[in-house]
Formats: sequence, structure tokens, C-alpha cells
Amino acid sequence: MTRVAAIDCGTNSIRLLVADCDPATGELVDLDRRMTIVRLGQGVDRTGRLAPEALERTFAACREYAAAIKEHGAERVRFVATSASRDAENREDFVRGVVGILGAEPEVISGDQEAEFSFTGATRELAGQDHLPKPYLVVDIGGGSTEFVVGEEHVRAARSVDIGCVRMTERHLVRDGVVSDPPSEEQIAAVRADIEAALDLAERTVPLREAHTLVGLAGSVTTVSAIAQELPAYDSAAIHHSRVSRDRVREITEWLLRSTHAERAAIPAMHPGRVDVIAAGALVLLAIMERIGAEEVVVSEHDILDGIAWSVA
Repeated sequence: MTRVAAIDCGTNSIRLLVADCDPATGELVDLDRRMTIVRLGQGVDRTGRLAPEALERTFAACREYAAAIKEHGAERVRFVATSASRDAENREDFVRGVVGILGAEPEVISGDQEAEFSFTGATRELAGQDHLPKPYLVVDIGGGSTEFVVGEEHVRAARSVDIGCVRMTERHLVRDGVVSDPPSEEQIAAVRADIEAALDLAERTVPLREAHTLVGLAGSVTTVSAIAQELPAYDSAAIHHSRVSRDRVREITEWLLRSTHAERAAIPAMHPGRVDVIAAGALVLLAIMERIGAEEVVVSEHDILDGIAWSVA
């Protein structure tokens, strides 16, 4: 076993996994898995820069993670940064801050690399499940981007496109600095148009409709699963490998788009940091399912973070 620490810093959240990995057997044992909503991508789509308050929230989480890594005695650390820090003009401020706290330089990976990590993390444990036919389409709906990966044992094709729950919310569902509560039909139509254009782009390189099993990753998808199951609290064990039908995803998405902030916040399994962006994330998931004709989505709690851990091991 090799004890490793993997950090995934995205547009909306930063996550830590400390795990013991055995590449020979494919076994990965969690020691510490946590997530903090930091909204690093706050305003990036509009300003092109990481906001000072967003950087400070992220650095505060890094300080907590550094303490956890030290406590568990991880031998190797890998810090991967995704969409928001790819786009920002002042990303060097972000890099310097992270190195100063964790001693590890954030790797600003490409969308294709991000997709490959997601695929490995999501599918490594599905290989023996014959009731889930291949090829898989792994969809990672993040804050700033969504990754599409088709493959069997290995990646066949991958593409990252700029439709994420934060980006779609900030671009189309905000008026005068406030998230519309609820959004207008015109705003929803604008989000749909952006998503459909991005799916057209993804289909140029990824054969989305050839997939036999849709695997959905990240907070928008896991939250939809929690709502579908009417969980009294967020329960990773109940969410992991759950299945949600397209009709149920449509029902939940339509409700989220009609709901108020207070109604969404009252959902027991809803993380406070997702209240304003979950409707856009659910709409991305629904549009994907409609595009490829998927009857259901298999929800995975194992994603890019697990892929990063395997890459270290």
C-alpha cells in the first residue's frame, strides 16, 4: 500500500482524499475524504480574474487540508487545479499561495487530462459489473466545465466544454448581481441554448450516443440523486452507484427551476454552497440524458479525486 493525498481544486469546491492505494490489486482505501465549497471561480467568467475573497476562502481550506495530510502521514501529494484557475489572469497568485501552504505546486491540467482522471476514478470499480454494459460515458459536471469521456477499460475519446453549474448560473441566471429566484423562461432558454451548443461541440470528438451506460459525477449529479431518494441527510453510501431515471431527473430539474432559494435550502441533503447553482447543474444533466437517450444515470461518488490518487500511486 502507498499512502497518498489527492487534492482537486475546481471552480466551486476543493476536495481532499487521503487514501491507501494498492495498484497491484486495484484496492483504494479511504482514510480522509472531504469537500469544502470555496467558489474559487466567483466572477471569473465576467472579470477574467480570481477574486481576492475567493482566493482567501481557498487558502483557508488548504490550511485545513495541510493539517489533515500531516496527521495521516501521506507519502505523496498531488494538487490538481481545474477550470477556474485555467481561465484566470492572476493564477500566479493562486499558485504561490498553495505552494506556501501545502508545499505542492498546483498542476493546472487540461480539460482532456481532467476527463481522463475522471474516467479512471469513476470506472475502475465498475469493470466487474456485467449488468452495466460498455462502453461507458462518464460525465463530470463541474462548476466551470463539464467533461465527457467515452471508453471501455481505457479512454477512447474525451472532451471538456465550458458548461458548469456556476458558469451557467453566473452567465444567465443573475440579474443585478443577484441570482433570479426563480429564473424567467427567457433565462432558462438561454441556459438551454448554451448547453445544446456545448453538446454539439462535444459530439464533434466524443461519440456520446454510442455509450450504453451513463455514469454521472460531481455535486450536481450526487445532489439530484439525494433529492430523488428523499434522503434525510447527505449519505455518500446511499448515493454511490444509485440510479436515477431520466423522468425523475426531469421532474427534479423542473422543480428546482421553479423553486425559491428558501425552498432549495430546505432540502435536507443540500449543501449550502450548491443552493444557487443546483438548478443549472441539474439542467446540464437532463440535457445530456435527453441528447443521448439515456434512460437512467448511474451516480458515482468516485471521480477525478480517485483518478488523481491512482495517478500518484
